Amino acid sequence: MPIDFHDSPTPSLGVEWEFGLVDRHTRDLVNAASQLFDLVHKRHGEQPRIHRELLRNTVELTTGICRTTGEAVDQLAELIDLVRPLAAELGVDLYSAGTHPFAEWSRQQLTAGQRYEELIARTQWWGRQMLIWGVHVHVGVKGEHAMPVVSALLKWYPHLQALSASSPIWAGTDTGYASNRAMMFQQLPTAGLPFAFEDWAGFERYADDLITTGVIEHIDEIRWDVRPAPTLGTVEVRICDGVSTLREMRALVALTHCLVVHLVDRLERGETLPTLPPWHVQENKWRAARYGLDAWIILDDTSAERLLRDDLADLLVELAPVAERLDCVEELASVADIPRQGASYQRQRRVAERTGGDLVSVVESVVGEL
Repeated sequence: MPIDFHDSPTPSLGVEWEFGLVDRHTRDLVNAASQLFDLVHKRHGEQPRIHRELLRNTVELTTGICRTTGEAVDQLAELIDLVRPLAAELGVDLYSAGTHPFAEWSRQQLTAGQRYEELIARTQWWGRQMLIWGVHVHVGVKGEHAMPVVSALLKWYPHLQALSASSPIWAGTDTGYASNRAMMFQQLPTAGLPFAFEDWAGFERYADDLITTGVIEHIDEIRWDVRPAPTLGTVEVRICDGVSTLREMRALVALTHCLVVHLVDRLERGETLPTLPPWHVQENKWRAARYGLDAWIILDDTSAERLLRDDLADLLVELAPVAERLDCVEELASVADIPRQGASYQRQRRVAERTGGDLVSVVESVVGEL
């Protein structure tokens, strides 16, 4: 089955940012998305960059096609400024972390629509458990580069996972993981780590097999953590947990943008991109989800290991020239602030410790950071 990849002539950028809706007093999740969309439409008309999601406790804000990190995050900030006062009228706030620390999945309502209903009908308990929020970053590429870049990006999977990790507490319990979201989401069919294909034809054969056997009906039902988006002409990086500050969003978008463009540059110089054996990729994902910024990661097929923080510091130096070209020097440099100041999973744990385990205060802190 041929799949047309709409080449992007430039390394364009797009971002999708998911938010939960929480009650302004109890801080529990609220199924208020439908009312919020009605209010947005009434006050501001059609807003094509504000989307519904699987559950009615969630709203997604998206950018248009952007050139720089600054442009993309500024668009998201404008949407937050539009949505937040309307949410306040409904008694809710925007909340962005990988998971909610105490909400009950059984109380969440499904968004109406055949696509979502079919997903839940198939996935059952695991689908219903998906009280998770993340960030998706699209970077424009040519079709010939898509699969090599997808495969090579997995070498830096743990860096993005650890920096964004914001889901340590689930159903009232500290899971011991920096990102419980990473562990949850991979339970869905076709989700999790991508398979490695050397070229586009290999991906086409894979997709054809899934459609023939009824695993999926549409290409976008391949829910990999990093995947090609052929209609948009992008590589879509879906690794990151929900992000609670614009500062961190700028840092993570810049890092993702620079990584993809750096890999494309190497391909255009005729290089073969570095990849890791799949068993190392899987282990690195687990280590980053479990230990966050304190993970020791596997670097290559010789099984050499290094502290993630140290490898990140060298990566930022390597990517600095790319950041100059992409006009995101300050944003990329600010990635280093996250380990210094503490990632979201660390900040949430500090609040829980300081308040004697008060999870309402944890939610309050995440809302306040935004």
